[in-house]
Amino acid sequence: MRILVNIAYQGSNFLGFQIQQHGRTVQQQFEKILKRMHKRHVRIHPSSRTDRGVHAMEQYFHFDTELDIAPKQWQYAMNSALPDDIYVKEVSIVDDDFHCRYDCVGKRYRYMVYQGAHRDVFMSGLKTYNDYDLDLDKMNQAAQQFIGTHDFTGFCSQKTEVESKERTLYQSEIIKTKNGFDYVVTGSGFLYNMVRVLVAFLIEVGKGKRSPDEVPGLLEAKDRNQVPFTAPAEGLYLEKIYLSPESLIQDFGSDIKIHRKKSLQND
Repeated sequence: MRILVNIAYQGSNFLGFQIQQHGRTVQQQFEKILKRMHKRHVRIHPSSRTDRGVHAMEQYFHFDTELDIAPKQWQYAMNSALPDDIYVKEVSIVDDDFHCRYDCVGKRYRYMVYQGAHRDVFMSGLKTYNDYDLDLDKMNQAAQQFIGTHDFTGFCSQKTEVESKERTLYQSEIIKTKNGFDYVVTGSGFLYNMVRVLVAFLIEVGKGKRSPDEVPGLLEAKDRNQVPFTAPAEGLYLEKIYLSPESLIQDFGSDIKIHRKKSLQND
């Protein structure tokens, strides 16, 4: 039986989602619980692998089990054993051929920035502070140009090791908030550090150090040295996972190009 789990977590005190040899991770927390319940190791398979300090409002993973436990009981058992910075939102039974990674057709990230005269200690780890007077209109002009299918070699970590760095973005926009702004981006998939590099570039545009007109040339150049900065992890949230083409079409229309994860790596 294959079980699908929908979770949220506050990533400040995790080294990321994926299990590490040394250190606290989200995967480690769940596999420890499942090992205790099954008396053997049980591997979980996530839709995405967030980095150190990155949060998730919605994240999925699946695992296989021989235990006859109802979804509500799975949810209760996990939440009873989990620390306060992880929560199981929902548990369901899915078909045996369902796969969290391969059936994922899109993701939405939200990067939160707050501004003001001084840093707020109560925002530490939850939002990124920026004290510049930024031109949000120009930032949004630049952000819009990332929509579509592009090679994002120049906007990801140089450590990214994948065959193709082509990704499709359905949404890329700056949204003004009460105390700053959010950058919201939805795409078929994302490369290592891609969202944080996009945010760092957009902030440079907001400062007047870069121009929205540079975007096409930077995408064409495929040179990370021309986009050298990376925004901190603390403001980044995995906001939504699209597990079916229908859910993506509902948000972005039937004319969008649906990508299957079997052709993407390191998302």
